[in-house]
Amino acid sequence: MVPGPQQRGSWYVDETYVKVRGQWMYLYRAMGDRGETLDFHLSQKRTSKAAKRFLGKALSRSSHNRPSVISTDKNPAYNEAIAALRREGRLAPHCRHRQVKYLKNRLESDHGKLKQRIRPVRGFQSQKTAHNAIRGFETMRMFRKGQFRSMVDSLAGGSEARFIGRLFQVFIA
Repeated sequence: MVPGPQQRGSWYVDETYVKVRGQWMYLYRAMGDRGETLDFHLSQKRTSKAAKRFLGKALSRSSHNRPSVISTDKNPAYNEAIAALRREGRLAPHCRHRQVKYLKNRLESDHGKLKQRIRPVRGFQSQKTAHNAIRGFETMRMFRKGQFRSMVDSLAGGSEARFIGRLFQVFIA
């Protein structure tokens, strides 16, 4: 099947751990087949409800980039979440779900790069703080990956500093 404008490629979904108030929490992350970060979600539990909430949020944020394949690990929560999203019509019925451990190695290595940024923080004091800090880390990683290149070129003449200045209404010389 050839992907159309609404069906573009593969999504790789996985979770890793971060420490919040001395407790380990799950950080769900999704990445596209070209290495672009799609979304993340912080959850206390690794259940089908949490997986469905994350995938639903990622689908609503990425309305222009619908997956034709979702690759996950063998966590049974993803089966239930994907089936529920199909029943609700939020996920295309022909979207395949692949549960192969080694297909998401790129995402696993990306976890390591994100954790390098998180490690000096030595845990977060609240879930809100963790979410905001991780959002900042993910945004800066997205800049590094070139995901904002077209916006930076069109809005700020190619300068990321000017783009951020315009975005947050800060004067940058």
